[in-house]
Amino acid sequence: MLEDRTTEASSPTAWPAAYPQGYAVVDVETTGLARDDRIISAAVYRLDAQGQVEDHWYTLINPERDPGPVWIHGLTSDVLESAPLFQDIAEEFSTRLDGRVLVAHNAVFDWQMIAREYARAQREAPVRQRLCTIALSKELALPLPNHKLESLAAHFGVVQQRAHHALDDARVLAEAFRPSLRAAAAGSVRLPLQECRPLTEWRDTAAPRIGQQAGSYGGYSGGYRPTSWRPSRKRPAYPYPNPGRYEDGKRLKQGMRVAFSGDTSIERDLLEDRAVEAGLHVATSLSRLTSLLVTNDPDSGTSKVVKARQFGTPVVDEAAFGQLLRDVEPASER
Repeated sequence: MLEDRTTEASSPTAWPAAYPQGYAVVDVETTGLARDDRIISAAVYRLDAQGQVEDHWYTLINPERDPGPVWIHGLTSDVLESAPLFQDIAEEFSTRLDGRVLVAHNAVFDWQMIAREYARAQREAPVRQRLCTIALSKELALPLPNHKLESLAAHFGVVQQRAHHALDDARVLAEAFRPSLRAAAAGSVRLPLQECRPLTEWRDTAAPRIGQQAGSYGGYSGGYRPTSWRPSRKRPAYPYPNPGRYEDGKRLKQGMRVAFSGDTSIERDLLEDRAVEAGLHVATSLSRLTSLLVTNDPDSGTSKVVKARQFGTPVVDEAAFGQLLRDVEPASER
């Protein structure tokens, strides 16, 4: 049983009626950060409407591949070899998530990993909304030095015992989420809920995965598993000139530069391929020349979203972009 480590944000007499009726506080450990990486352990703490713990659950998962940065999560191939496959625990996982808001620290990452595992298993995660505790701490204006889980835990006096262990990370987050939720309720703060769109398409990378991703795992660099990273995708030169920015209510035009930010219901590679097939230029970064930014989370603080605000770049969500792709205007003749 988790202890309530704060008294300053006790349960308000009038709980906001619009708040969710239950939460699933989740943490997953993975083989890496790329789209083709896998979950190797998962933990769920189920909480009631006011953040009280109902139960918790933890499992190892055999990723059917190298476990990745063992020095971070501590799970070796020997340990994972006898663990169940994801499809074997998917039903139990669903029971833990069903009808609840998924809560995680940097929730977009955990949701993406979970959605991909379900898609591989030809199933759908029963999650429709997520809540990121980083976003909630910003809404509450908590005086944190940074947005690491350890800083949030320290603020509420929660002691972490095993960092990067899914069960302990989920416990710590649940214990820090409860006073955060009560503070939000006491101040009638709008919870930063985001829609979760399950993957509707999936394909495994058939080409050999060579080279290292430009980023690093958990602040570490180095090619711990060269074949675990997503390959760079070299595209042919775009044949059409950039006609400028997209204008609301009008059609996209071949040659427009389109950038993507955040998670998408359709796997990003597939969405980018559709854009290219329609004659659009997929940009990996956002500049003043970008015609359109596609994101399902326009209030996020990603670098692309921030630059879009600075440059006045038009923004649409994935659903609207899908509609626009159906009728792209041909490029003007040179």
